[in-house]
Amino acid sequence: MVRGSEEFDAAFATMAKEGDNAVVVQGSLSRKGALEQALKHQLPPFGSSSFFAREGGLMSYSADETDLYSRAVSYIDRILKGAKPADLPVEQPTKFELVLNLKTAKALGLTFPPQLLAIATEVIE
Repeated sequence: MVRGSEEFDAAFATMAKEGDNAVVVQGSLSRKGALEQALKHQLPPFGSSSFFAREGGLMSYSADETDLYSRAVSYIDRILKGAKPADLPVEQPTKFELVLNLKTAKALGLTFPPQLLAIATEVIE
């Protein structure tokens, strides 16, 4: 487990040395630093935000952020109109997005199966 970007170099070097095949980068960490180290050590980086793949990660799978923000606006509207937050239902995401980055795949010598490309929400070329 890595708690901050100052631990990236040692952590990624250890993962590569131990033969790890990929890395999942948590959203609370510096994406840029994690991406640089993952690519330096030839570890395919996965993330839980579409921004991650758009910034150079290999792929991401997450709730559709635009849909989440739209839902939040609906909640704010209801609260401003007098609804009690405690009375509002808890909702779970219903829309998800799979973003694949072909540039990063090529840099790592990887290819995506056609079936995965066909179901992707976005493919970055």
